Amino acid sequence: MIGVIGGSGLYEMEGLEQVKRVRLQTPFGDPSDEFITGILNGVPMVFLPRHGRGHRYLPSEVNYRANIYAMKLLGVERIISVSAVGSLKEAIVPGHIVIPDQFIDRTKGLRKDTFFGDGVVAHVGFGDPTCSCLSDVLMRSALAAGATVHRGGTYICMEGPAFSTRAESFMYRSLGGDIIGMTNLTEAKLAREAEICYGVIALSTDYDCWHDSHETVSVDAILAVMHQNVTMAKQIIRLAAAEALATRGCGCGCGSALQYAIVTDRGLIPTETAQKLDPIIGKYLKKGV
Repeated sequence: MIGVIGGSGLYEMEGLEQVKRVRLQTPFGDPSDEFITGILNGVPMVFLPRHGRGHRYLPSEVNYRANIYAMKLLGVERIISVSAVGSLKEAIVPGHIVIPDQFIDRTKGLRKDTFFGDGVVAHVGFGDPTCSCLSDVLMRSALAAGATVHRGGTYICMEGPAFSTRAESFMYRSLGGDIIGMTNLTEAKLAREAEICYGVIALSTDYDCWHDSHETVSVDAILAVMHQNVTMAKQIIRLAAAEALATRGCGCGCGSALQYAIVTDRGLIPTETAQKLDPIIGKYLKKGV
């Protein structure tokens, strides 16, 4: 099962067959919206608009835990996440696509980015925060779709909802950032804990506010470029879906991220917490695992 999370401008996936709408509740609250399930070119797919239909949730208000947990319940093993980003590099022109492989966290602790706590502690490896195999698929699919695409890069994840100050924008460039957005790092952390492969299609819409020869970023400018890019993103997803089915088992390790991550004595994990996290850690709580 392939999961697709749509960001700004991507609120639906045309071409899905056998469409059903599924509303789920989770121990972490309600997801952003109901899930749209169906078949895309023979591939089972689940789609969710990250900010809800009509774009109702700020980046800090999105219930990322509920979104990823529900994807896990639906059987998703690979998530393709689409989002708008600002470019921090001259070479990443608005309209280009980036498949990032690193993040720098500039959020402020307002969002819940782990399933753990309440009596169970786990520390997943996160040195390579996106799935390399899925990212390779997205890169090949983007090239096949005719996109101008950059493989790799560091995504600065800021809190928002305001855009950067000019001083911050220059600081992010000095840190080695390539693009800047407000959402994907939180999803990547939770997807890793849920043992789901995670890859990003980042749609460059603007030059943030560091570029002297371009106007300061605005919502109008972002949406204008985003509408052009969304069509390309959908084509990339169509091409990537079938190939992505074969990425599990490629050696990425996403599917066993928790194997050695849980440090709490199994006998001390509260029953209520174990039940809540059963879709995620249940297999590791069995005797001998």
